Amino acid sequence: MALIPEVKGHYGKLKLLIDGEWVDSKSGQVQETVNPATGQVIAEYPTATKEEARAAVEAAQRGFEAMKKIALRERAKMLFDMRQKFEEHFSELTRVLTQDHGRTIKESIGSVRRVIENIESACSAAYGMAARNEHVDDLANGIDMWLTWEPMGAFLIVSPGNIPMHAWSSFVPYALAAGCSVVVSPSRQDPIAAEYICRVALEAGWPKGAINMIHGGREINKYILEQPEIQGLGFIGSTHAGWDLFKLCGELGKRSSINGNGKNAVVIMPDADVKTVIPYVRQGCFGMTGQRCLGSDNVMVVGDIYDEFKERFADMAKSMRLGYGLDESTDMGPYCTAAGRDKVSAWVDRGLAEGATMVHDGRVLPPELSKGFFMAPTIIENVHPDMAIAKEEAFGAVASLIRVESLDEAIHWINSRTDLGHSACIMTESGRTARKFAREVVVGNVGINVGVPQPYAFFPLGSKRKSFFGGAKSRMASMRLFLDEKTVTARWV
Repeated sequence: MALIPEVKGHYGKLKLLIDGEWVDSKSGQVQETVNPATGQVIAEYPTATKEEARAAVEAAQRGFEAMKKIALRERAKMLFDMRQKFEEHFSELTRVLTQDHGRTIKESIGSVRRVIENIESACSAAYGMAARNEHVDDLANGIDMWLTWEPMGAFLIVSPGNIPMHAWSSFVPYALAAGCSVVVSPSRQDPIAAEYICRVALEAGWPKGAINMIHGGREINKYILEQPEIQGLGFIGSTHAGWDLFKLCGELGKRSSINGNGKNAVVIMPDADVKTVIPYVRQGCFGMTGQRCLGSDNVMVVGDIYDEFKERFADMAKSMRLGYGLDESTDMGPYCTAAGRDKVSAWVDRGLAEGATMVHDGRVLPPELSKGFFMAPTIIENVHPDMAIAKEEAFGAVASLIRVESLDEAIHWINSRTDLGHSACIMTESGRTARKFAREVVVGNVGINVGVPQPYAFFPLGSKRKSFFGGAKSRMASMRLFLDEKTVTARWV
């Protein structure tokens, strides 16, 4: 099948977005970004200087002052206009995301659709918070009291390489809906996708400085967060980096919504139809090449269906077609970076050294895939609770098959063998079993007969334990990050 056309073969040197203008960086640190399917350089991008970061913060503060003067109905209209711009640029955005990140075009279509859903949700959130304002007349002897919600100011938004557009939309539209401004610091893994999503957003006519974007890194992020104008942080990334920023937010007295790593599981009960659940588990383990927050790598099979499941699952994995995601016949694309692929390969080696055994090794590939960052679906078994790989996230297209004797054993494993709590799924025909599982697993997102329990935009990403730090979850719940309460008590008689 012919490839869907790329938007560009090369995107040149990327710019910084400061005060409504795309500007060249004066930084001498310039890196290359490559198409992970081909290994070809497709753009260069700078690491911003502290002076440029400071300029972005100052622009965001001016942008906040402008946003405060925009009436709620006008902000809502601009959000709907922004939604329309994303519809108009839908094909362009999906192709850029596939080229820059490596996922398949079908996965990119789903991701950009999630962006649009978040914009819709942000608009409803703006009206919803306004409707929660409360007014009590004559509370006591001529005293009236009312509660209002006010925007906090400028925020730093740090987005990861695995979901560069979806993560952006988990915070930015809600900040705009609240009347706040942002400085976006995207991952350096896929900077083109980060630039394009900001370019489309600007077409809605937001004030200068409402949306700023710089290419930085940990030191620049720390510097921005330390600036007095920045009120808080929205972050999706690793638990390690998130924990450092969470502690810094605490020291600085700033708000945060921080989403980290996961160690997710899917449990297959004896009453599940194995043939039916295979596509769900495939999506959970191998979708987006395993580089997703709510993907799973621990597959726990209860009872005597283990051998049947293993055989069917391995056959499915062997049949998956690897390739460039702009080829619509591709089942799985490359890893976003060579380092990411190599880290997953090393994770598999560690598991084998600990005593796991190979069911299907995806590291042996045909020569035509040698230029990209490919590794096929990999399945291992004989994984036991004390192994490091049983506790630490693979973050790749690897499935660890685990025999368990009962639902209680599976729940105990999920709750006690890791300190992370993004998601857990169960495949069963029993409502009683599903209810017990949903109530007892200590995770924030539960799936019943689904492979990826992705909440819709108007629900928060409800992660727990060390998968989340902060005072407000992302998406709809982030309105509590960007808004603060004020009470007014008045006496006129």
